[in-house]
Amino acid sequence: MKNIPSVSNQLDKEKLFEIINKNFSKLAPAYYTLITTWLVDAYKVYKGIDKFIILIYLINKDFIFYRKNGLMVDYDTFYKDKSLEIPNINIIDISKDLRIPRESVRRKIEILKKQGVIKKKWKKKIFVDRSAFITAKADKTLKNLSILIFNFSEILNDKDKTDEPFGVDEISKSIKESFSFCWYHFYKFLFTFTNNWKTYTKTKDLETVCVAFIVLINTVQNKIFKNKNLNREKYLKELKKSNHIGINAFSIADISGIPRATVVRKLKFLVNNNFLIINEKKLYTFGLSTQSKQYKVVSKLQDKNMVSLSNLLYRISNQIKANPKNKLI
Repeated sequence: MKNIPSVSNQLDKEKLFEIINKNFSKLAPAYYTLITTWLVDAYKVYKGIDKFIILIYLINKDFIFYRKNGLMVDYDTFYKDKSLEIPNINIIDISKDLRIPRESVRRKIEILKKQGVIKKKWKKKIFVDRSAFITAKADKTLKNLSILIFNFSEILNDKDKTDEPFGVDEISKSIKESFSFCWYHFYKFLFTFTNNWKTYTKTKDLETVCVAFIVLINTVQNKIFKNKNLNREKYLKELKKSNHIGINAFSIADISGIPRATVVRKLKFLVNNNFLIINEKKLYTFGLSTQSKQYKVVSKLQDKNMVSLSNLLYRISNQIKANPKNKLI
């Protein structure tokens, strides 16, 4: 059997960060698709991304438990039961860890309880109904993550850093076998990503981030330079030069499921803060100027996100390499 690309034997995390930055245009479409699709799907589950973030934060407690005790749970086993036991809910910790105001956390948890997502039963033990976090969502995210890892391994292969990479389906299968390990690291990346946007920009909610990324992915998918090999800085400059047809508020609302009036308010915020540009036809495109103060903020934010992405690719690639026995590393 051919070898999975060996990351740990040949590259360290700093080297991975350098490779991602130098070859960002080759990873960007898959990376932005993973993020955008996840944000859109997260909103559609409970009409609020923070509610879904809180839910997976609670689910992640089980992944942490598996990790601490050296347990590996595969995809099918994780989803086969009807409920998932979680530790006591600590409002203060959730608020601190997710950058969500305490009262907002409390209110959203009460909503999840009323919807039957979180339940107390059997001597006051707390359970999450497994149907609440939708197996299909994990399938879509898993596929997008597998494509990103495949693209990354192709870059390493092109530079003679690794052996021939596995295909997307093979990567997806391997992730499913090591699901608890891989999803622990994916959630860790996701929490870092969303917290960074809240911390380093003026965006107060993830729905605004979702709207911004829908405009961004529309720009990314329509650019003729997508096959060029550009580093991260040059890639953002090329995006700014984009002259393709933008996307309107109605289309964004349709894609995201966010009410149109809310989308319009968030687009206004993004335009006023120089994230986006609106033309005379009321079409929106990526508008972050490399000379602006906002660009420096986002650049710093993205540096941190790329470090987090490097760690995600490093961990999962190494775990895939360690299969089929799912040996913890």
